[in-house]
Amino acid sequence: MTGITGLEKGDPEPGAIREPLVVLDDVNKWFGELHVLKDIDLSVRQGEVVVVIGPSGSGKSTLCRTINRLETIDGGTITLDGRPLPQEGKELAHLRADVGMVFQSFNLFAHKTILENVTLGPIKVRKQPKAEAEARAKELLDRVGVGHQAAKYPAQLSGGQQQRVAIARALAMDPKVMLFDEPTSALDPEMIKEVLDVMVSLARGGMTMVVVTHEMGFARTAADRVVFMADGAIAEESDPESFFTNPQSDRAKDFLGKILKH
Repeated sequence: MTGITGLEKGDPEPGAIREPLVVLDDVNKWFGELHVLKDIDLSVRQGEVVVVIGPSGSGKSTLCRTINRLETIDGGTITLDGRPLPQEGKELAHLRADVGMVFQSFNLFAHKTILENVTLGPIKVRKQPKAEAEARAKELLDRVGVGHQAAKYPAQLSGGQQQRVAIARALAMDPKVMLFDEPTSALDPEMIKEVLDVMVSLARGGMTMVVVTHEMGFARTAADRVVFMADGAIAEESDPESFFTNPQSDRAKDFLGKILKH
């Protein structure tokens, strides 16, 4: 598969301080009586890849979904590029254009071709001319390895191919940050690697990424920082090497002990 390096902004100059792009400050979220996010403080710098891991029900996906307001918050603040997340209307649509999201389910439009799926947002939201949007879409589809499928419909593609199309669709909006909410969990094992390869290439190309995943190999390989969540709170965060070889919290030790034995 062709790499995606060079597609996005490159690494900053050596020694340059990368500015925080996404900042969550004292974020709280309830679902009824259930306190799903507890006093979350998290800052993601430009070009940084933050991988969020933890047991099921720990709040990982909810955290990811608050960053583009798919979930509202009940306390605290979230800022993107120094600005608070807008509440509704056109500003919210523009926010969602700046924050690319890739879900477990691919969420492609079944009645539109692959090319149409990728060009819809740039034409409708970014107001790009159709020819320009199509040229960019073809380039992105080539880079995620499905350019030859552009005229097909989603049902004609494998799950791994559909998820790569979903990544291309998000990239077509030229987002400032990409969110991935367990992007491989609905895939057959042989399809997982082809999606992770695209994500690793993106990470190496300098894309700012927040990735919720159960794929520990990806966390070790591509993350700048691992954030471990348990019971709605951030229990621990560190670089991948430190986290996987010397976790500090009992919750993290217990979690790693269970998953790394299999």
